[in-house]
This record gives sequence, C-alpha cells and structure tokens, in this order.
Amino acid sequence: MNVATGIAAAPLAESRIAVEGMRCAGCIARIERALGTLSGVASARVNFAAHLVMVHHATDLSADAISATIEQLGFRAHAVREEVASAAHDESRSLAKATAVAGFAAMNVMLLSVAIWSGAEGATRDLFHWLSALIALPAIAYAGRVFFISAARALRRGHTNMDVPISIGLLLTTAMSLYETATGGAHAYFDGAVMLLFFLLGGRLLDSMMRARAADGVTALLRRIPDSATVIAGDGRTITLPVARLVPGALVLVAAGERICVDGVVASGTAQVDRALVTGESVPEKVSQGDQVLAGTIPVDAPLTVRATAIGADTIIAEIARMMESAGQGKSRYVRIADRAARLYAPVVHSLAALSFIGWLLAGAGVHQSVMIAVAVLIITCPCALGLAVPIAQVVASGALMRRGVLVKDGAALERLTEVDTILFDKTGTVTMAGLKPIGGLPDDPAERCALIALARASTHPLARAIADGLGAIEAADAIDLREQPGMGLVAVIDGKPARLGRPDWVGVPAGEVQTATAFRWGDRPARLIRFADTLRADAPAAMPRLKAMGFAPILVSGDRYAPVAAIAARLGIMGVAGLSPAAKFALIERQAAAGKRVLMVGDGLNDGPALKRAHAAMAPATASDVGQLAADLVFFGEELGAVPTAIITARRTMAVVRQNFALAIGYNLLAVPLAIAGQVTPLIAAIAMSGSSLIVVANALRLARAAR
Repeated sequence: MNVATGIAAAPLAESRIAVEGMRCAGCIARIERALGTLSGVASARVNFAAHLVMVHHATDLSADAISATIEQLGFRAHAVREEVASAAHDESRSLAKATAVAGFAAMNVMLLSVAIWSGAEGATRDLFHWLSALIALPAIAYAGRVFFISAARALRRGHTNMDVPISIGLLLTTAMSLYETATGGAHAYFDGAVMLLFFLLGGRLLDSMMRARAADGVTALLRRIPDSATVIAGDGRTITLPVARLVPGALVLVAAGERICVDGVVASGTAQVDRALVTGESVPEKVSQGDQVLAGTIPVDAPLTVRATAIGADTIIAEIARMMESAGQGKSRYVRIADRAARLYAPVVHSLAALSFIGWLLAGAGVHQSVMIAVAVLIITCPCALGLAVPIAQVVASGALMRRGVLVKDGAALERLTEVDTILFDKTGTVTMAGLKPIGGLPDDPAERCALIALARASTHPLARAIADGLGAIEAADAIDLREQPGMGLVAVIDGKPARLGRPDWVGVPAGEVQTATAFRWGDRPARLIRFADTLRADAPAAMPRLKAMGFAPILVSGDRYAPVAAIAARLGIMGVAGLSPAAKFALIERQAAAGKRVLMVGDGLNDGPALKRAHAAMAPATASDVGQLAADLVFFGEELGAVPTAIITARRTMAVVRQNFALAIGYNLLAVPLAIAGQVTPLIAAIAMSGSSLIVVANALRLARAAR
C-alpha cells in the first residue's frame, strides 16, 4: 500500500526471459536500460551467468511483449515457462562442436604453414596455400557462425556488439588470404584466422559450461523432492499420485526415512524429523500433531500423516531454488576486467585500421598496399595479449591452488575474492566436521559395548549412527525381539536382558541442560547418558587468527540453537549468530551488501545454497552437498580450514599479476600500433609480434605457479 495515498499498489507479475546473444557488460546495460523505459516494468535485472532476465511488471504486460522489446535490440529472447531449462547445455554442445572443428582445422593448417615458413616457394608454396584454403574456408564458415549470426542480427537492428569486430577481423583476414593465394602472393593468413577462431570459441565454450553448471545447482536442489506421494483418499484408501496433482488440504502419508514432498502440518503421528536440508543441522527435531513440516525433510523413526499447505513451486524448498537463481544476478554487476577493456579496445582498433586504409589510399598507395597495412594494424593489435591477461593468470593460479587442495570452479571468483571485506562461516560441516561425535557416556565394559552397538547399528537415527561410528568395528551382541518405539527409540532383549536406546526421559535418565544426548540401559545396570558435540576442524583455531591478521572479522552463522553456536564461536574467538534459516542467511548477506560490504560465504549444506549464490564470493568443503558445491566458486579438499586464507592470499597475488599483464599488453600496443600505421610492419611480422606479446604475458603469469606453495 502507498502510505501517502492509502491506495494499495497494483500487484506485479514476475517473468523469466531467456536471452541469447549476451556477450558483455554493454549487452547487459542495453537490455536493462530498454526494459527500464518500457511502460509497466517495475524492475529488470539480468542474470548474465544464466542468460536470463528477471522482470517484475504489471499483470497486463505480457512476457511475450517483454521478449519482443529485447529482440528489437538484436537478441533472441523468449519467456521461460518450464522450471528447468536445458538451453545452457544446448549452447555448450553447439560451441563444443564449433570449437572442435576450428581446432582440427588449426592443427592441419599450421602443419602446412610450417612448410611455407621453412622456405617453400613458387608452385609448392601456392599448393600449400590452396590446401590451407580448402581446410580453413569450410571450418571458418561453420565454426564462425557463432559470431557471424550474432553480428548480423545486431547490425540488422542498428546496433553493434563484441561479435561485430570479431566477424570483421575474421572475414577480412580470410578474404585477404584468399586474394593472396589466388594472385600467387607470398603470404596468406589462414593459419592465423583459424587459430584466432579456435581460441575465441574456446573461451566462449568455457563461459557457457560454467553457466550450465550454475543452472545445475538449482536443478539438483529441486530433484531432492519426490515426484510422487502416497495420499489418503476420502474413503480411507491410500493411492499414489504425482506431486503435481496434489492440492492444498491433501493428506499425505510419509513413511519413516522418506522425504516429505509438501509443506504442511502434521495431521497425525509423532516422529523425529531430520531438517538438515533446510537448517543444515544433523540433530533431528521432534514433531507431533499440529507442528509444521517442510518439503525435503525426513521423519527418521516413525511415519507421519501430513496435511499439505503448499505444493510444488509454493514450497520453501522451491523458494530456496528461486533465491539461488535470483542471487546469481548480483554477480552480473561485477564485469570481468577483460570485458571492460574490450569495450574500449574494439572500436579504437578497428577505427585505426579503417583510418590507416583511407590515409594510405589518399597518400597515393595502391588498394593492395593500403589493405595490407590495414590488415597489419588489425593483426598486430589482435587482443590476444589483452585477452590472455586475465584468463592465463587465473589458470596458473587455479593450478597452484589445486596443488594445495583448493578447486577453483570459476576463474573470475579470484577477482571477487580479492574484494571481500566480510567472511561468514557456516557451523556444521564447515567450521566443524560433518556429523556429531559422542564425548561422554560410552561404556568401557566389552559386553555392554557389544549390547549398545547391537541397537545403534539397527537404527538410522543420526545419534545412533554416531554411536556406531564411535564404538568402531566391534562385534555386536545378538538382539531378539528388536523393535522401534515411534518417537522414543529402540528396545530389544540382549543376552536375556532388556535393553533400550533412545530419548533420555524414555530410558529413565534426566538430561538436564545437555543440549544433544541419548540414553542407553541394559538389564539392571545403571542407565547411561551419552552426550554429543560438534568436532572442530583441526586447524580452525589457527585459521581464524590468520584471517584476523589479514583485516577480517569472521562471523559464525548457523541454523543450530544458541548454546552450541555460542560454544563454538567462543572457542574460535569470533562472533556467532544462531537460529538462521536459509532465507535468514540470504537476507543477512543482502543487508551486508546493501551496507556496501562484500561477503565471502563459506558453507557446506544444501540449505546454504542461496547464501553461497548471493555472496560476493563463496567457498565450500569437498564434503558439502552437491548443491553446496555447485553454488560455490571454490571447493577445498581435506580437513584444513586454512584453505580459506590461502585462497585469499593467492587471489590477491593473481590480481597483481593481472594488472601487470594489462600494463604489458597496453605497452605493447602503444609501441607496435604506430609502427603498423606507418607501414613499417608486414602482416607476417605483425603476426610474430602479436604472438610475442602473448608469450610475454604467459611467462609473467607462470610466476603464479609458486603463489600457493
């Protein structure tokens, strides 16, 4: 409602528009600017990673009309009506084919070029030129379609994009090579054309593959929900239906160990529910009639009957997936260094080539000489060194980190990692090791240990599994009449004596203020209270001072209760925040971002997915859930939390080398371009100089191989 007028605001619809052809920050700005002026659009944000535009608009404005506006800018656009689209994977497959063709052609043309460089002349040289043309022309026509179609579409709409200068360079180099071949010239540049095409396609393929992996993170999350449900009909019969056919109010029967497929309220039954998918904590919580349960959680010890209140896209787990998808949009503001430079580079270079051609033509040089000088300008200013400045440093640094047990999934994350000023750590599975360990109460007597493990191995409860792991590989006693008391625990007869393992009050032991515990009684022996605690990663107490010395103030964030969170935070000497749901963690990072902070989120659980995606940079341990690993930018192996400061230090060194590489690339162009414009450089010398500048940049980046040692 508008407070000033007291009039309720008109409801807004949300549309997801898939856009093909976005290549740089200029594309993003044009789309957002055009949609911002469209009547009925409240907001429009581009998710560059997913090639989606999220638009909030008036209900009387259709998604098709929004798509038409985007297409007027020279892009292909359509509304996404399916929850999971495979467009990113389709694009990756298409780019992989084009890259393979260009690579095959480049290898063969380079082999032919070796003979020419070795001194072949006359008819032999002409033969090799024609053979190169026969290989290069079809390859350029097929593999170059990625750039030619995009450039043509933009030009038809009266716009330009990064594919326009790329297409001009490829076509002009190919045309001049064909002319030189047809007229018996000494030089042709088919090798340069196909090599340039191969490297351009390779970079675009890697970008597409990363976007496909980002989409997989959301897909993996949604796949955790069952596709079908057992429903109690009005006449009491149970029938199996697809979840998509359920309606609010349906009674869903959930067996022990089965994931709940809807958000709802417990209609009947009592059970311990594993909420790790939502909270990240492994300790189950007791629910009974009237309590709320969420899709994706699991009753571990007894069945439940749940009355559905939200289904499919309306569930909390679907909302988490949407948060993960929309969170990726925040990263679209951080344009890669190479893209920012390329926006200025392309028009300047091609203007210089055109002016060189016109100037020499007016000065009396022939068309052939003027074109050759223009081609030399284009080749010598080829953005190879500039384009390699960032990725080669990222590749070398990523290799160095990999040797230290840190996998860098996206090289651009190293740039973002240098910008973070706030670090948030999840507790369970990140600062602590996954799962709980018994810290007191386990029996010393061998017979009693055998009796206890007989019950522990018979249960799927997380605490029972922790007991079984803690006792190790000992032989279990024979248990008869073993059965489970729903919501309570296990009961059996072992060696003629009754035995119980479960809730302390059921076994007959007061738990007092112990937060996480179970109890065991065997025969007339005293009942045992078995207590559990999180286990810190071995180097966690040492990693926090390292981060503090680097200027950070780490914060522990968790969905767990206050007491265990406060205890872990105190041991680490950092601040802790407890009881945070996935949405609350997401909102915390949103508030930090609004305050100008750039957050590094370190988490492991599927429930951390939205926070990992929304953070400026994200890390996850290798033990993290599939979605946690997919949402993170970096994944560290082993049990050392020191990987976090190591990654930050390496990222800072990487960006220093990147800046040096840019200085080298720009310095090369400042020296070489005037010589080419003056006609002092042939295309062959230009190609050698261009390659030399790239080698200098590569050699400088190789110093990073020692960065993470």
